[in-house]
Amino acid sequence: MKKLFQNLLLLFCLISISGNALAQQGSKDFNPILTTMPSMSISPDARAGGMGDAGVATAPDVYSQHWNASKYAFATSSSGFALSYTPWLRKLVDDIALMQAVGFFKLGSNDDQAISGSIRYFKIGDINIFDMHGENINSISPNEMSIDLGYSRKLSQTFSMAVALRWLHSDYSGASDEISAGNTVAADISGYNESYIFLGNSESLLSFGVNLSNLGGKMSIDDNATKQFIPANMRIGASLMYPMNDVSTLSFSADMNKLLVPTPPIMGESESREEYMKRVEEYNNTSSISGIFKSFGTADGGFSEKMKELVWSFGAEYDYDGKFRVRSGYYHENKMKGNRRYMTFGAGFKLSAFQLDAAYLLSTAGQANPLDQTLRFSLAFDTDGIKRMVNR
Repeated sequence: MKKLFQNLLLLFCLISISGNALAQQGSKDFNPILTTMPSMSISPDARAGGMGDAGVATAPDVYSQHWNASKYAFATSSSGFALSYTPWLRKLVDDIALMQAVGFFKLGSNDDQAISGSIRYFKIGDINIFDMHGENINSISPNEMSIDLGYSRKLSQTFSMAVALRWLHSDYSGASDEISAGNTVAADISGYNESYIFLGNSESLLSFGVNLSNLGGKMSIDDNATKQFIPANMRIGASLMYPMNDVSTLSFSADMNKLLVPTPPIMGESESREEYMKRVEEYNNTSSISGIFKSFGTADGGFSEKMKELVWSFGAEYDYDGKFRVRSGYYHENKMKGNRRYMTFGAGFKLSAFQLDAAYLLSTAGQANPLDQTLRFSLAFDTDGIKRMVNR
């Protein structure tokens, strides 16, 4: 039974990175935007994972590379690094996981600059390939990986920007002679602003963030016979941190996400197969730059379908004395575009030198959702805290 699930999962992954399948499967009720490298859309750390995957404007931390690298310029520590582990789709199989290593280092006499980087690795485990007679003919180990390097800088006392360059690699080769490993490069451009406002007699921190991520070339997984979109994305959000007393704060965050990929065509009721396939071909031949602009254009489902492409994340975090944190959040994706809807819960424990975070996902889209009961774990190290421990 496990091998059956594994092969079904492989089939799903291959469909997800096939532009032709992507375009032909659309309907007026279900028309998701599928891309190569789908793992790039998975939250890699447990802090944001406990807040409904909201992170573009939350307080700077070591995990900011995925969400908004420009936050590093406002980090209170001079450097840090972290490791994250997320078991994925454990309701189907037990050897799929996303792993990440991330770190940053502050630069400049005023600590107003930072360099950062991360490595992500998404493994799907060993998958056995069978022929029509049920004989095992091959075993493959599909994976997706990315490596990036970022630079952030304060442009004023309240505003910073960052750029990041990324190499993306997807390897599903071995499943058939037509499938090969794919590579491409991409960039992130982000901005972050934080300022203090008064709510009553309390000085609160109001933050705004934007991140245009994975802006780059298309990827081919069939020796350049076809090229597919990578998950270019626009994330915009805000966060408010309110001090409840001298030792505790309460934060509220909200993110809006939109894939910068054009909407796949839907075959019209009066449209001929030939006319529809011509539109599919035009879609597949759209360049990545043109695709970004077309992602804001019209869709076969009209303005209503474009609004359904917006994904919302809401999160809250209670912090006690900077040492203990509890979190909760909600993630909402329209049923037509994938139907990922879930509540999240999390907690974090911080000592002077390290921080441990955990998050739990509870699906609200039905008990059969394979994302239900997903766990995330992250361990972060503050090098300033490590130095203080060593020098005692």
